[in-house]
Amino acid sequence: MSDVTTPIRIAGLISGGGRTLLNLADAIDRGQLNANIALVVSSRADASGVQRLRDRGYEVKVASPASLGSMNAVHDAITQWLDEASIDLVCLAGYLRWLKIEPRYRGRVMNIHPALLPRFGGPGMYGLHVHRAVLQAGETVSGCTVHFVDEEYDHGPVILQRECPVLPDDNPETLAARVFEQECRAYPEAVRLFAEGRLKIHGDRVEILPTRNPNPAGEPARPRDV
Repeated sequence: MSDVTTPIRIAGLISGGGRTLLNLADAIDRGQLNANIALVVSSRADASGVQRLRDRGYEVKVASPASLGSMNAVHDAITQWLDEASIDLVCLAGYLRWLKIEPRYRGRVMNIHPALLPRFGGPGMYGLHVHRAVLQAGETVSGCTVHFVDEEYDHGPVILQRECPVLPDDNPETLAARVFEQECRAYPEAVRLFAEGRLKIHGDRVEILPTRNPNPAGEPARPRDV
């Protein structure tokens, strides 16, 4: 594993347009994240994000039952690619398939969800489905949640949340755009905290540790389990 002065190696998993991962790439290019995107995996060969990320210079691997034969083969391939690329942190970036997490990657897989979990999460709650549900519930506030991933949909210790208003004339598309503005801030912030070794998992919650000097002994750039 890397120490806190070495760029962490990120794997980005996508299923759609790739905007969330490209936002992380932009933050890296601006010098806001001490990280490299070392692996990109798409659950669909026809996802629009595949070409967008290739145009950005990233190799994109496809892991789908259609290409690999079964979901077990998908899991095995992704795990092998993570190991081969020496990945420090897996970032789910609009990845819509269930992900089996091997024990060595627990506490090293993040997701961002376009609502304030635990509300409006779970199977089927993605994209505009989330924002329609928020509007139908009459909510006045929405936002996004970055969390560590376990093997339940939209579940796991919350790292941080950012809020935004739900306006009276909102539709799912306008609300999605406003929430995405918060996502573009929240995900890089969570990745930065991870890269700095400042996330400590206590059961179902995450403690954000104060800023500290890099550890010359090379403390792993990952959250520390209790």
